[in-house]
Amino acid sequence: MSALPHRPTAPLAAPGTRLRTLGIPHLPQVLIIENAAYDFPWTRENFLSSLASGYLAEGLFDEGDGHLVGYYWAMKGVDEMHLLNLTVAPSEQRRGHARTLLQALRVRALQDGAQQLWLEVRLSNERARQLYQAAGYREVARRRAYYPARDGREDAIVMSLDLREAAA
Repeated sequence: MSALPHRPTAPLAAPGTRLRTLGIPHLPQVLIIENAAYDFPWTRENFLSSLASGYLAEGLFDEGDGHLVGYYWAMKGVDEMHLLNLTVAPSEQRRGHARTLLQALRVRALQDGAQQLWLEVRLSNERARQLYQAAGYREVARRRAYYPARDGREDAIVMSLDLREAAA
């Protein structure tokens, strides 16, 4: 299999990291992070299906040792992009990597002509909700019983970022 293309991302990546397009060869690293980070992780099949569907997948790699620090998966739509999964390895959290990935997604969405970014986040995931709010996302709705949870189901908060407003 040929090497995946690398886009120059110096202004987007945190010092010592590089943003790269993800593909099937990266799935073993992705799955290690996904399973360490979540009680209800995406499966290998979820990731494979999203790649086969042409979803955007980018990862942040440590330039020193080449390990994957975090990633995002997003789905393009007409004039919008939907963030499906943003995950940072538990050992790499609280170092600004999630902010870096969010900024990279925002730049990519603008490059692709999106006017709106959308996401869902667990009601209980206060750290992520604060991160998204700090990045300009607004809570716009609630999806009842959207996520699996240990005691049944958990609500999701739907958040949106108007890229036209954010660019002004």
